[in-house]
Amino acid sequence: EVYFKNLSKQKQKEVMEKNGNNHKLRVCVATCNRADYSKLAPIMFGIKAEPQFFELDVVVLGSHLIDDYGNTYRMIEQDDFDIHTRLHTIVRGEDEAAMVESVGLALVKLPDVLNRLKPDIMIVHGDRFDALALATSAALMNIRILHIEGGEVSGTIDDSIRHAITKLAHYHVCCTRSAEQHLIAMCEDHDRILLAGCPSYDKLLSAKNKDYMSIISMWLGEDVKTRDYIVALQHPVTTDIKHSIKMFELTLDALISFNKRTLVLFPNVDAGDKEMVRVMRKKGIEHHPNFRAVKHVPFDQFIQLVAHAGCMIGNSSCGVREVGAFGTPVINLGTRQTGRETGENVLHVRDADTQDKILHALQLQFGKQYPCSKIYGDGNAVPRILKFLKSIDLKEPLQKKFCFPPVKDNISQDIDHILETQSALAVDLGGTNLRVAIVSMKGEIVKKYTQLNPKTYEDRLALILKMCVEAASEAVNVNCRILGVGISTGGRVNPREGIVLHSTKLIQEWSSVDLRTPISDALHLPVWVDNDGNCAALAERKFGHGKGVENFVTLITGTGIGGGIVHQHELIHGSSFCAAELGHIVVSLDGPECLCGSQGCIEAYASGIALQREAKKLHDDDLLLVEGMSVKEEEIVSAAHLIQAAKLGNTKAESILRTAGTALGLGVVNILHTVNPSLVILSGVLANHYVNAVKDVINRQALSSVKTVDVVVSNLADPALLGAASLVLDYTTRRIY
Repeated sequence: EVYFKNLSKQKQKEVMEKNGNNHKLRVCVATCNRADYSKLAPIMFGIKAEPQFFELDVVVLGSHLIDDYGNTYRMIEQDDFDIHTRLHTIVRGEDEAAMVESVGLALVKLPDVLNRLKPDIMIVHGDRFDALALATSAALMNIRILHIEGGEVSGTIDDSIRHAITKLAHYHVCCTRSAEQHLIAMCEDHDRILLAGCPSYDKLLSAKNKDYMSIISMWLGEDVKTRDYIVALQHPVTTDIKHSIKMFELTLDALISFNKRTLVLFPNVDAGDKEMVRVMRKKGIEHHPNFRAVKHVPFDQFIQLVAHAGCMIGNSSCGVREVGAFGTPVINLGTRQTGRETGENVLHVRDADTQDKILHALQLQFGKQYPCSKIYGDGNAVPRILKFLKSIDLKEPLQKKFCFPPVKDNISQDIDHILETQSALAVDLGGTNLRVAIVSMKGEIVKKYTQLNPKTYEDRLALILKMCVEAASEAVNVNCRILGVGISTGGRVNPREGIVLHSTKLIQEWSSVDLRTPISDALHLPVWVDNDGNCAALAERKFGHGKGVENFVTLITGTGIGGGIVHQHELIHGSSFCAAELGHIVVSLDGPECLCGSQGCIEAYASGIALQREAKKLHDDDLLLVEGMSVKEEEIVSAAHLIQAAKLGNTKAESILRTAGTALGLGVVNILHTVNPSLVILSGVLANHYVNAVKDVINRQALSSVKTVDVVVSNLADPALLGAASLVLDYTTRRIY
């Protein structure tokens, strides 16, 4: 540790020598509003505390200088900072044009200021339109820019502004590992990125104001207790102003109904902010006994208020970032912070049509205490940032370097997952039974319905509609939200049109049938249709052994033989939707006749129908039964009897099963030599009886380059229904309230 400290000091010394022994780094910190000052103030204090290294110039602009937003420049003066320049840059207005004009006004005024101050580096925070003007001016005037909190992801225009500033900035201070990875993926030079944490956390994690009750009393009233009030802070969403104002109305309605003391802060200067204030006044918030509406709360006091609140609600980044340090419950409304990393204390309400959803979220969150989160910092950001500033070599060229690494995804808690389970209606059209099930996103069969499959087209379609309508109604009772309908059926299917082109002999009157249109019209849901073999492969890809496997084949061994081929993670359908008719691979030129009309198909040897045919022949010749088994007079001889006889030592039965296994194995070898999968999955009731025979044939007959293929038995209890559900769950985009 001592060695590395000495090494760091030596590097700083070398940088000072390069920059000139007596040259202090002249740092310009520009602050636009109360929110960014809370992040910049700790850095400003740190810079001010080391006058031997730095000279600090403070520029104030934006909403700091507007009375409607509390004249918050005064808190900068109260912190004993000299404000070198005040720039009035906000153009009053209530639409997007006012923001554009404000940026233009700032661009007109800033060059004169920067020419006068001549800073070595400008520190810019965040994603506000004012910050974009600052970064644009500094970049065009060849002033180095240090951007705070780049690489983060959120909703609205803020994302675009933040990333635009990233491209203008020369150095980056980010708060989380994911933000760092995003910056790298945005082609920024890794050597110019500092993962420091959020500067405001330096103050948050050291906040130990024992007199917090006086702060609560001052802002909310003397009768208010800790954990028994709400802090609300909501801003307009500039990309959808009307919707965000409607959301604000619903929020206020929910807060009024919830009947708890609430501190409401005025919104940021953005298009739509005046309309939000009008909504507050229309609902009488400023005079309501349960509400306190304020333009500004000093950051030190705001910390104490959110730290001891029963809940914070709104769409401020403070809710998803700083409040996590205290474990205070947060309800994040709308899309403004979509993509932000959050602790478990944050519950998202992406959209709401009525106040009920927000009210439900309040009931879930209010009064809880979550573990404190340090996603955004550990309290040591400022020392890291100062050290980073000292390491900047002013003689280095400003030209940026680029690289292209991957980006990590984030997952956050969402109220939709609490209130409802996203699900699919799965329909399986078998030769005997018609089944409909509600299947959840995780592959759980929530409810299943089974009826005998009618013989005629009209009766069959009527029964499908009836069962689907019943299942869709029941879905509401079991708290499931149906995203669509997936149908698995035998035969050749055009999945693009949802039409059964022609079916197997097992399902009569089932050719040129449009399944999508009548079912979609009746249920008002999207409908997907595919062959049962393809559905089995989809089930394996989403829920079974095929999950994450790039190339694999599924073989169904049941009444017939079918399957599906997944190549490069995609299902192969073929030019005429006839791909993966694996049961009709010919393994013998003079073999038994198949239902397709050909001879020697795998299905003619290894299907349940083929085994039943051979079992009947043995039974008719009195060669089936052995000691320990019997067949009743009215009982139909089936493949199960053949398997039972083989297990009890019937050599004839054993020979038939061996031949069937060999035929299936030869078919698999042909598949291996054709599409070269890394995995073969045997599915269906006969899979366990065939798996060893298939492996033996591969070892004897396959080329050495494909003998390493894995052959496994499916562990899915109901691949047909799960596959039909996968049609929906894999291809629907997430539907939001």
